[in-house]
Amino acid sequence: MKILVTGAAGFIGYFVSKSLLDKGHTVIGLDNINDYYDVNLKYDRLKQLGIAPKEAEIFEKEVPSKTHPGFSFVRMALEDRRGLPQLFERHAFDKVCNLAAQAGVRYSLENPEAYVDSNLVGFLNILECCRSYKVKHLVYASSSSVYGLNEKIPFETTDSVDHPVSLYAATKKSNELMAHAYSHLYGFKSTGLRFFTVYGPWGRPDMAMFLFTDAIMNNKPIKVFNNGKLERDFTYIDDITEGVVRIMESPIAIDEPKKNRYKVYNIGNSKSVKLMDFITAIEDSLQQTAQKEMLPMQPGDVEKTWANVDDLIQDFDYRPNTPIKTGVQRFIDWYKEYYKV
Repeated sequence: MKILVTGAAGFIGYFVSKSLLDKGHTVIGLDNINDYYDVNLKYDRLKQLGIAPKEAEIFEKEVPSKTHPGFSFVRMALEDRRGLPQLFERHAFDKVCNLAAQAGVRYSLENPEAYVDSNLVGFLNILECCRSYKVKHLVYASSSSVYGLNEKIPFETTDSVDHPVSLYAATKKSNELMAHAYSHLYGFKSTGLRFFTVYGPWGRPDMAMFLFTDAIMNNKPIKVFNNGKLERDFTYIDDITEGVVRIMESPIAIDEPKKNRYKVYNIGNSKSVKLMDFITAIEDSLQQTAQKEMLPMQPGDVEKTWANVDDLIQDFDYRPNTPIKTGVQRFIDWYKEYYKV
């Protein structure tokens, strides 16, 4: 298949692109390489896919990989209403995996316009291109943040998502509604994935795994919000990638009823891990004790996340199986190698 992966220089996008390539698919990667976090990490992910940073810097230039014959990359924003349709017309994609978005819950308090541009306007452009260029299946990133103030544990896709507590969460719920409308009106299949807390090598520097490891290794205090009384469904990147790729490769029934062409899944580890236990796993791996700065709950945060993934298991035999200690050790091994420490 020929597949467009947006957010290809991002954490999940990089791993999904690599896995699809390893399975023999042709992949066009797209990313705007914004500076929400260190762009060097994004360029270095692309280098792993055979794309030189100097070539990746140029907007709208499609760059072929030097190491993966089935991969090419283009720097482009989803908001580009001229360039995006041209890309779709040029390639006639079979499927699209939309992982590009302005990420981060707390940053949405500081820069709300970025979320509207990328997550709403950009997502509409993706939907329009899928409609106009006859894409068979759109798989897109939603988020566990849509559950907001939901107190029922574990989170199920049948739960109410009417009370988001951040603009980021609101944009992700909007994406689900927009995809539903387009699937109903135009008949193409759309699958939303509510990602929970993803961690692992090449992870984002603004996420807990990276922040804690960096601070502990540099003898700086770590910020522990809600005085440590938080729990997260930490999910290792390999388990996430496996689930996404299984969905991307799933066949599409031509005679499938319209009502079945739209679906939303939780994709997580199906376990809730206490934040303090997560920190202990990092301390054990580093053989260092963290200096902990205990802080109150931050605006936009929730106390606990926990994914029910029964429908993903049933439909795709998705079985996350990476223990926290194993995943933490793999990240720290990568961190030490990447930063030469």
